[in-house]
Amino acid sequence: MIPIVFDLDGTLVDSAPDLHAACVKMLADEGAPTPDLQTVIGYIGNGVPRLVELAMKEAGIAADQHARLVKSYMVHYDADPVTLTTIYPNLLELLENLKTKGHRLAVCTNKPESPARVILKMLGIEHFFDVVVGGDTLAVKKPNPEPLFECLKLMGVERCLYVGDSEVDAETADRANMPMALFTQGYRKTPVDELPHAFAFDDFAALGPYIESL
Repeated sequence: MIPIVFDLDGTLVDSAPDLHAACVKMLADEGAPTPDLQTVIGYIGNGVPRLVELAMKEAGIAADQHARLVKSYMVHYDADPVTLTTIYPNLLELLENLKTKGHRLAVCTNKPESPARVILKMLGIEHFFDVVVGGDTLAVKKPNPEPLFECLKLMGVERCLYVGDSEVDAETADRANMPMALFTQGYRKTPVDELPHAFAFDDFAALGPYIESL
């Protein structure tokens, strides 16, 4: 059974509304203009520090305030991480089926590990995953392939199918030389045919048959 490693934001969960809400609160505290949801979706993928950096730049806030605002963002986000976050349709059925058949499952995300685990637990899907590697688990983040390799190491395997939704995920899988299944309904900005992937899908009901074909 091939192990499966999933990205989190934009792949397992649609978390953009809660990420947006925390960003709005952070900027409102500064008396700065606040972005709409689509703008914040464009900031997602490279972890919280990068999201905050992009939001600050758009709002005209000095770069030397970055560390302080990352802390502010995390205070707001940690206080309310799942009110607006949902799992994607047909995902729960897929996870149950994969687990029943004996697939090892993991999460590799650029979100800090602690809130990632909280979200998985609060959404009732934490028990499906043997391993969670977050954006602060190692000294590097995706698209560096080391977080994905860490997942494999902790699972005791050498290969996996990586499932993600973004440019960062595609580059991570490519650099790790792992096949990728690209979820096309996440936070990707680049056309599907311009990203390296083995399989593209827009509904998790289609991913199970693909995995079984491997």
